[in-house]
Amino acid sequence: QVQVVESGGGLVQPGGSLRLSCAASGRIRVITAMGWYRQAPGKQRELIASITIGGYTNYADSVKGRFTIARDNARNTVYLQMTNLKPEDTAVYYCNVGGELATMSVFGSWGQGTQVTVSA
Repeated sequence: QVQVVESGGGLVQPGGSLRLSCAASGRIRVITAMGWYRQAPGKQRELIASITIGGYTNYADSVKGRFTIARDNARNTVYLQMTNLKPEDTAVYYCNVGGELATMSVFGSWGQGTQVTVSA
């Protein structure tokens, strides 16, 4: 019922920047929280940044000061601006969106993921 689509991944050199986007669509009444996760090969998926409807943000220590999460409530879209990228940032990045549908039921949906590779 809710579609979540990420975009913006790719190959970048160490020290470079990328901006990821995530758009949610469907019969959504309100999105209460949006977050970015990543999963590197052989590792568990980890939450790296989140933002609430009020704009409160939280970051994992590994990305604090380098990544910035922002949302456009009118477009049901969340962004992740990544700067000073390091090889250890290489992973598949996933967007998670949570909120309420028009039917008042709660939802939580994942995107399909977008690959970010940091390499010289």
